[in-house]
Amino acid sequence: MKKWIKGTVIVLALLGLTMKSAYAIDTSTIDEKWGKPTVVYGGGLNESQIKQTSELLGIKDPNTVKTEKATGQDMIKYLGSGDGNTSIMISSVMVQKKDKGTGVKVRIKTPENITLVTAEQYANAAITAGVTDAEIEVAAVSKVTGESALTGVYKAFEANGVQLDAKRTEVAQQELEVTNKIAQENANQKGFDSSKLDKAMIEIKKELAELKQKQGQLATKEDIERIINDALKNNSLQNVISKDQINALVAFAQNYQNTSAIDSKQVLEQLNSLSKSVGEKINSLVEQAKNEGWLDKIAQFFSSIFESIKNLFNQQ
Repeated sequence: MKKWIKGTVIVLALLGLTMKSAYAIDTSTIDEKWGKPTVVYGGGLNESQIKQTSELLGIKDPNTVKTEKATGQDMIKYLGSGDGNTSIMISSVMVQKKDKGTGVKVRIKTPENITLVTAEQYANAAITAGVTDAEIEVAAVSKVTGESALTGVYKAFEANGVQLDAKRTEVAQQELEVTNKIAQENANQKGFDSSKLDKAMIEIKKELAELKQKQGQLATKEDIERIINDALKNNSLQNVISKDQINALVAFAQNYQNTSAIDSKQVLEQLNSLSKSVGEKINSLVEQAKNEGWLDKIAQFFSSIFESIKNLFNQQ
């Protein structure tokens, strides 16, 4: 019995640590620089689904947030893609501007329903578009790919008087599509990790900016290929990413360096913040792999408890 109690305490402590790591946008506090958090619901949602989405985002009082709806026309405006069909707009976002130096932090509240895009991919693309120092939460009431969520992010910023460069939002969408496609194509490849790809993308954008600053001119295609190959090697992806995928990254990089993002100190600051976050995630995954034996022991522990209880009743 003492062994069971000791084991239970350890398990509960581990679960407590996991629970403490979760956090959410505080809708009870008004940011005096920006006001209430802004929620942008997918225009394809009905009233019942909007209420469900609100609950998923943890909104207890609708009066504590500003609300907007993302339409098919918004997708064309911000992403330069789509056919204007609002009915397919399902994913929704809540955005809160934060103090300078916070960085861009994205949390997917319904990972079971956002099937393709990762939080880091959202953050990387949002930074390219010009989003700075913000907390973003993404939710969907049904399974969606999630690409259209950025439309909601950009609309939230515009609703609060922040105009984003259309060219940059379109290139950000290209970035999201390219990285997402590469991640999907390599999902089952040995040695591939989407977090490593996210980190490589950060390095590529930072190196392009630093080269421009040093040379006073944009990178050549050869420079871009070298930067990409170095970033992939730094993240142990050089033997995973195919030539066609590298070509897609080159095409993105060429478009990226022709936007104002290449000269933006704010972008570098946001990328540095994201790089730290992604690095911590990678280290966490490594530690998790090392400690997987703990999970097996916990499972065995509970299994032994249930088996003992079963045997106890069988004896009576």
